[in-house]
Amino acid sequence: MFKAIVIDKQDNRQQATLETLDESQLPEGDVTVRVDCSTLNYKDALTITGKGPVVHAFPMVPYIDLAGTVEASASEAYAPGDAVLLNGWGVGEGHWGGLAEKARLESRWLIPLPAAFTPRQARASAPPATPPCSQ
Repeated sequence: MFKAIVIDKQDNRQQATLETLDESQLPEGDVTVRVDCSTLNYKDALTITGKGPVVHAFPMVPYIDLAGTVEASASEAYAPGDAVLLNGWGVGEGHWGGLAEKARLESRWLIPLPAAFTPRQARASAPPATPPCSQ
């Protein structure tokens, strides 16, 4: 079980709620990541407030980026324990994004976190009000 902000649409109106989800609800992908932190940018603000037509599929976990640690992998490129980054690739629009404790993603979307950076440093553009980083 993990927590996530989920945006859903009913009667042509978006609503964001904090939900507890089971891993079986994660979308398809070959890598599962424990999300350490994410950032809030303009596009994410449009998404979570419903002010812009950013989301292409509902329900959706918003935020276009994340930094975290691989928990499970069916990819030869990443192993459990690897620190990774993600930004873009339609995440938070058509594929669940980083405003959750876990994410399942395609390995080709991930970037190894450079050893010189912590997840917080990698997401350094994050204002203080964004979800807290564990490091």
